Amino acid sequence: MLEIDSIAVRYGADVVIDDLSWSVGAQAPAAALLGPSGCGKSTLLRAIAGLEPVVAGRISFDGQDLASVPAHRRDFGVVFQDGQLFDGRSVAANVAYGLKMRRWRRRDIDARVEEMLSLVGLAGLGGRSVREISGGQAQRVALARALAPRPRLLLLDEPLAALDKLLRDRLAVDIAAIVRETRTPTVIVTHDHTEAALMADRVSVMRDGQIVQTDTPAHLWRSPIDEWTARFLGITTILDTTVSGGVADCALGRVVLDVPDGVVRLGLRPESVVAEPISGSEKSVTGDTGAGSTPAEVMHVAVLPGGVRLDVRPHPDVGDEVIAVTSRSDRIAPGDLVCLRLDADRVAVVGPDRAGPDARTDPGVRR
Repeated sequence: MLEIDSIAVRYGADVVIDDLSWSVGAQAPAAALLGPSGCGKSTLLRAIAGLEPVVAGRISFDGQDLASVPAHRRDFGVVFQDGQLFDGRSVAANVAYGLKMRRWRRRDIDARVEEMLSLVGLAGLGGRSVREISGGQAQRVALARALAPRPRLLLLDEPLAALDKLLRDRLAVDIAAIVRETRTPTVIVTHDHTEAALMADRVSVMRDGQIVQTDTPAHLWRSPIDEWTARFLGITTILDTTVSGGVADCALGRVVLDVPDGVVRLGLRPESVVAEPISGSEKSVTGDTGAGSTPAEVMHVAVLPGGVRLDVRPHPDVGDEVIAVTSRSDRIAPGDLVCLRLDADRVAVVGPDRAGPDARTDPGVRR
């Protein structure tokens, strides 16, 4: 539905986006642009909305070239990070704004506003001033306002960044359900991995003004296309190893992988490495801890809301310290020895030959 072909966006002499191509089709009604601050993702969204001029290339929607279509005639809904509500007006007046601009009849506006407030969980709050509602409620009002005119495309630019994490995660799930219920094609700009996974059917990782990989969330986490993407997606350790007979035998032990035999790069997040206490005082860091595992010394223990994280130092073949998780915090302290094993379900394989069918690298990406 949305096609972007070799576009460029510049701020004066600064090139923000150069020769970028991307598409969002009906098979993925909700797509996320995921990347670090300054990578150009918000600029790309603003260019789609018609709020940023494109100096080269073409943006089209349903086959229509948008070059000569001003922002207010593209029929796209936009929600920004701060919501940009009309201060001093009521919740209902904010939601009704786009409908009045389109000259809807009064009774139709009232019915649509009531429908949208119910949809976003704010039924009965139409008469309240936007100064009297919470940040999460304000973003729901902004979403209702954007959806009220039934836009052809919804653009969300870091819509939850100003909220606390608990509210972000809950609202992300709610927004995903709302856009699916309304069947509105949606592009979400975010730097948050969880937010992208909760809201999008497809995730495109962006770096330095280019799309480096597009895939489903599940395949993206398991098969990042290169080391930069792996690190950005939370992988803390990368190990080179060889798979033989479906088994990878690396410095942190052996793990069964559903990949062809050959040389691979394993990407490990903290939850990929599980630590357990070693029984027996005679054990050493160079000792045998059993098949498929490797010994390590605990350097630091952190009890976090989601579990216990360990910084451990394995034998020299691994190099730097490794981050692991454990369920045995009561029995592990700095200086203790643990055995490490890999959780096959949480191990990624890094490299373009392992990426999914939708993955895309661009030779123009600046390294």
